[in-house]
Amino acid sequence: MKTELDDWLNFAYSRGASDIHLSAGTPPTYRLHGDLFKIEGPVILPHMTEEITKEILTEEQYATFLENGELDFSYSIPNISRFRVNAYRQRSSVSIAFRAVPPNVPRMEDLKLPTILTTFCQKPQGLVLVVGPTGSGKSTTLASMINYINLSFKKHIITLEDPIEYLHRHQNSIIDQREVGYDTQNFTSGLRAALRQDPDIILVGELRDLDTIQTAITAAETGHLVFATLHTSDAPSTIDRIIDVFPPGQQAQIRIQLASELVAVISQRLFPTPHHDGRRAALEIMINNPAIQNLIRNEKVYQIPSVIQTSRAQGMQNMENAILDLLKEGAISREAALPYLKGGVAVGVF
Repeated sequence: MKTELDDWLNFAYSRGASDIHLSAGTPPTYRLHGDLFKIEGPVILPHMTEEITKEILTEEQYATFLENGELDFSYSIPNISRFRVNAYRQRSSVSIAFRAVPPNVPRMEDLKLPTILTTFCQKPQGLVLVVGPTGSGKSTTLASMINYINLSFKKHIITLEDPIEYLHRHQNSIIDQREVGYDTQNFTSGLRAALRQDPDIILVGELRDLDTIQTAITAAETGHLVFATLHTSDAPSTIDRIIDVFPPGQQAQIRIQLASELVAVISQRLFPTPHHDGRRAALEIMINNPAIQNLIRNEKVYQIPSVIQTSRAQGMQNMENAILDLLKEGAISREAALPYLKGGVAVGVF
């Protein structure tokens, strides 16, 4: 079955697919610019995905999969591409989701990201958070920021990823990439160990729990620039999520620490282009200026959108204005963007 798998992945990747799904009862299916397409041919049978999973996992990985019912890992086809993979059980069979990882690390200018992001990369210390739903391009944005640092500065960068996606090469910086489950037991232990490995910059693939969040904030406090992701929708919900993870007795202290160490929160979503031949990211950007710091310390996070709205001259922007700017450029699809805009706002755009 491994030969068939590689053929399906190669076919989908050659067409520019971002994701490939193998699920019993339907042909292999790939996602292209947000839409799903089925590969012509017979449907996948339950024994096929079971066999594929056994073939592409090590014995240890397969034992973990059987125990947990799901597993994150990576898979490569030489000279084609790498894939971030999640195998999981559903309705007594196995389904597998592949996310294609381009062979080259993207540059920020190629992604048309706002130039203000480069200033975050130049900070000597602090916490930079990239947030958004699954599939919104968070890992790609972070990879481009790490690539900018790698090309521009002489730093020691340590990444903690589950799994490793983009492969960085040493340029002006040294980059050590550690994969959770292989090179380190978990994000928390890897992050604690990183503090003893003389890093200038630490990337944490995901802030999943209290220990990891607390260690990330401590790392920022002790002179490191920390990049991380969260599955939140915007800046206020991100700050609330971080604070709410802690017991009530610790939340006041965490507010003070976060107000001091947070650099920025970048929230993003992907939208298809008008001809559905690509996607562009719309970014909400919150910069932790004195006004934002004051709101975090005084439990007035709900007022942050107002500060973002009135601080565009400083490089901030809310999601709605970011979407409107892309619409005015003709860069994204009107139909895809409309549900994210308030009624009547975009009348003058179309």
